[in-house]
Amino acid sequence: MDFKHKELILFDLDGTLIDSVPDLALSLNLTLEKLGMQTYEENTIRSWVGNGAATIVKRALSGSVEISEDINEDLFNKALEIFLDFYKDNLTTSTRLYPNVKHTLQSLKQKGYILTIVTNKPYAFIEPILQDLKIGNLFSYCIGADSLDEKKPSAKPLFHVCAKFNKSIEKSIMIGDSKNDILAASNASMDSIAVTYGYNYDENIVKYNPNVVFDNFSSLNKVF
Repeated sequence: MDFKHKELILFDLDGTLIDSVPDLALSLNLTLEKLGMQTYEENTIRSWVGNGAATIVKRALSGSVEISEDINEDLFNKALEIFLDFYKDNLTTSTRLYPNVKHTLQSLKQKGYILTIVTNKPYAFIEPILQDLKIGNLFSYCIGADSLDEKKPSAKPLFHVCAKFNKSIEKSIMIGDSKNDILAASNASMDSIAVTYGYNYDENIVKYNPNVVFDNFSSLNKVF
């Protein structure tokens, strides 16, 4: 199987292009410390990533990937504000590109593909991270969790990007690491590629039926 006929590639960000867990964990634990609450190991927080800032804060307040129904709304709002303040100051303190990401993106760009980002991260954080990691010039468009009124796994962000570039679903493909990415593609009837090294709540991404699964980002060169 190859995807050389595609024209538009939609990438997830966290867990696909970048390992942002160290900075998310740092910011989350600083938030919990400020609130006088229990902090958590980075590996525990790693299993909470993938549904945006609000969800990771709710999971931290719950102490579990399963969000408690008893979270105080005022506490949540305060915690979210504190977390976002800490995180904006630590976007790339320890965040790094996964192996072979920059070179592979450059290759895809040179081949003429339109590269975009569809992430559940707040929009304001996307561009600073891309610029700090020196890949911002490779992307033609980015949308975050708050760019539209729906986020992944909704198909709406994918439809929005296709419409912006006047590309059909058949000429487009979603690449990501989590069920939110693959389900969004499925909901849009779009082809998808999953990578295995990211954040998917300890589930096997194969369960969500991506067209192809890769262990290494550079394997994209085999199909594009």
